[in-house]
Amino acid sequence: MITDEKTRKRHSKFLSLLLRHRPETIGLVLDAEGWASVVELLQKLEAHDHPMSREVLEEVVATNVKQRFRFSEDGTRIRANQGHSVSVDLGYVAQSPPEYLYHGTATKNLASIRGQGLLKGTRHHVHLSADLVTAKAVGSRHGVPVILRVPAKAMETAGYEFFLSDNGVWLTDHVPSQFLQEDY
Repeated sequence: MITDEKTRKRHSKFLSLLLRHRPETIGLVLDAEGWASVVELLQKLEAHDHPMSREVLEEVVATNVKQRFRFSEDGTRIRANQGHSVSVDLGYVAQSPPEYLYHGTATKNLASIRGQGLLKGTRHHVHLSADLVTAKAVGSRHGVPVILRVPAKAMETAGYEFFLSDNGVWLTDHVPSQFLQEDY
């Protein structure tokens, strides 16, 4: 059991790096759907001076506020739920979104967003929240937060697809600027 929140956060951030962006950092290989063998992950962590027990890994996964990770049904594999910059197919099926979704960002990003809309950048999708509280928390990580409201139903009617990740994050490929509403 991890008694130190700082240690738990450090483990979580390192798992995010490995399972979402740079598995090669420790020589880990993700399959086409983003899964890694738990046994291999733990062995590679140990070999690269980042030892973690199975119990600690389970605690990090279970206590992650954003529920970024999940185990396979049989518990032998692990993957990140979304946010990848490496090529993976998470197998999400298009779903009908709620009427509105929200995106939290920092004021410093507004000029670019107003011009280009929300772009996925190096990730697979643009991330959207179903509630204002989550969007504000996300926007606060990067400076003074601004919440953008996205009329998701109207976008769906216009032909845009939405996906819902295992941890409740709504995903789409792009949100054009005409679908962004400020002051929320």
